[in-house]
Amino acid sequence: MANYNLKRIERDIEKHLPVIIQRETTDELLKTITITGCELTHDLSFCKVYFTAFSNLDKKTLEKEVNEASPFIRGKLAKVMEIRNTPTLRFEYDESIEYADRIENVIKGLHNEGK
Repeated sequence: MANYNLKRIERDIEKHLPVIIQRETTDELLKTITITGCELTHDLSFCKVYFTAFSNLDKKTLEKEVNEASPFIRGKLAKVMEIRNTPTLRFEYDESIEYADRIENVIKGLHNEGK
């Protein structure tokens, strides 16, 4: 039962974060990010939020900028979530999409060599 609640809260966070970022923030850099997923700890104290961005900044700089806005975003999230304690948010750049693109290019290259 606890695992079900954990997944439900993760889905709610994933649903609310993009709305908060688009409507409540004024930083244009934050408006370029896309939330791709999140993972909550079992005690609901921390939430690792994965994101990608349409920005020319390198990943570490982007993570630093987004994490600096994390307390503001957490405060807005606390107002819309119906849980006792809002978890601390830690944003991490999601490299899985870039990894999938690299794999796809390798497969296409192998396929084209076979012709």
